[in-house]
Amino acid sequence: MIIPFRKMHGLGNDFVVLDARATPLPITPTRAAAIADRRTGIGCDQFIVMEPGTNGADVFMRIRNPDGSESGACGNATRCVADLVMSEAATGTAAIRTIAGDLPSERLPDGTIRVDMGPARLDWAEVPLAREMDTLRLPLSADGVSDPAACSMGNPHATFFVPDLDALDIPRIGPLLERDPLFPERANMGFVQILAPDHLRLVVWERGAGLTLACGSGACAALVNAARRGLSAREATVSLPGGDLRIAWRNDGHVLMSGPTAIAFTGMIDLDAFPA
Repeated sequence: MIIPFRKMHGLGNDFVVLDARATPLPITPTRAAAIADRRTGIGCDQFIVMEPGTNGADVFMRIRNPDGSESGACGNATRCVADLVMSEAATGTAAIRTIAGDLPSERLPDGTIRVDMGPARLDWAEVPLAREMDTLRLPLSADGVSDPAACSMGNPHATFFVPDLDALDIPRIGPLLERDPLFPERANMGFVQILAPDHLRLVVWERGAGLTLACGSGACAALVNAARRGLSAREATVSLPGGDLRIAWRNDGHVLMSGPTAIAFTGMIDLDAFPA
């Protein structure tokens, strides 16, 4: 079964995007993981399948991590899919549906894409955490980091605030924190250095993916948690290794994320060449 694919990215956070709106595709967790492999597949941080939209949504976006597990949110991928949908329809808005909810999107005058990522979920059961506690301060630590805040942006995030990002060994501590028993569904780990009230520097260890150049939902969580701690304003630039996102936490609880998208290349893939 030979089909077209797009390789896209938002600030270097890269995706294989398949279109299953017209014809269902035989994508299993095993096959998605094989295609996401950077040595024997196409390679990506997340594997995206566009499925038919219903009840007001332009498209349903299914998200899989490189290990095949399903994710409820990916901000950079949402911008990429929204860009495709808006370009096809020659319109400035799109509604992207995920298993975590609907994400209204729009193209801004400068060409960047802004997504309403929905409300930040702050209750322990919404993150989710393994037991009841204050999500503003978690009893979690590893070498050099402690006392994170947590929230859900459609997927679970914990945010650590540190004086010097460069002093951390994130590839070592990230996997340990991701799989801490406190997180029954694992969690994304964000490490934030506050540069100014309106400027954060962020590195994210993503569950199921590891270090990536950018994480849109992680940037949203970082801004929300920083503002909750009184460390930042409710709107800021979040600088990631791949570039900058603009994040705003509105008074109604919704979080807006703005940033660029790009198509790296397109091609054809034989799905039968990968294990089902």
